Amino acid sequence: MKGGMQGMLKQVQKMQAEIQRVQGELVNLTVTEEAGGGMIKATANGNKEIISVEIDPQVINKDEKDILEDLVVAAVNKALGSAAKMAEEEMAKVTKGMLPPGMNIPGL
Repeated sequence: MKGGMQGMLKQVQKMQAEIQRVQGELVNLTVTEEAGGGMIKATANGNKEIISVEIDPQVINKDEKDILEDLVVAAVNKALGSAAKMAEEEMAKVTKGMLPPGMNIPGL
């Protein structure tokens, strides 16, 4: 029984090291989403941080400021959603086969 526990502990430690490695790499993985037919683009990294917003000059009109703001919010929210999904998929690669089906680790 003791050998089994040591083996399981080593497997858990290996998984923790892999999770830390992937978490460190997520900052370098990016996704870009757009709104307004590509007039607004938002890019987020795997840490769910917005790293850039691009606005096509054609949509900059002081009389339609509220529309521009809505498009920026839409693009940013889409980018954050995609970044979260990307991070989840990267973590799933690490934990695949190590966790029983249906068991999730919060925050991963």
